[in-house]
Amino acid sequence: MVKIMQYEVLNKLKEEDNKFLKYLRQNSNWYKELNRNPESYDLFVKKMKEKYKLRTIDKVDNFIDSVDLITKIISASND
Repeated sequence: MVKIMQYEVLNKLKEEDNKFLKYLRQNSNWYKELNRNPESYDLFVKKMKEKYKLRTIDKVDNFIDSVDLITKIISASND
C-alpha cells in the first residue's frame, strides 16, 4: 500500500508544473518526507507556492506593484 501512495505522489509531481520537481530537487528533504508520509503532499505544495510566490496574495501584490509602477510612470510623464 505504501508503494502505491509513493507512485501516486510521484505521478502528481510529474503531472503538475515543472516548478514542483524543481522545488523538490532544491529541497531534497521533501523526498524523505513524501516517501514516509504521502499525506504531506498538500504541505509540500503550500511551501512550494510560498517559495515561488504563486499564492493568490502574491499575485495580488504583484498586480498592485504593477499598477503602482504604471501610475508613477504616467505621473512622471505628465510633469
